[in-house]
Amino acid sequence: MNEENSKLVWKVIQKHGDYLKDKLMPHPLHPKGRNPYAHICQLIKNNFQESYKDISDEKLNKLVSFIKNIKN
Repeated sequence: MNEENSKLVWKVIQKHGDYLKDKLMPHPLHPKGRNPYAHICQLIKNNFQESYKDISDEKLNKLVSFIKNIKN
């Protein structure tokens, strides 16, 4: 993914991560609370089998749509 698209995706992750703050289920391995941005990045990696920065530019719309559809 080129740098411009990577920055755009990170802004979408931040916006949706802000929405998910304090909405993720508690977990014993995260006593101070879960990181919603890391949660989104992990879901991306699980779904696309690669980091958001490594996803091709052709899949940008699919990636952004995926992020916006994450509820919790």
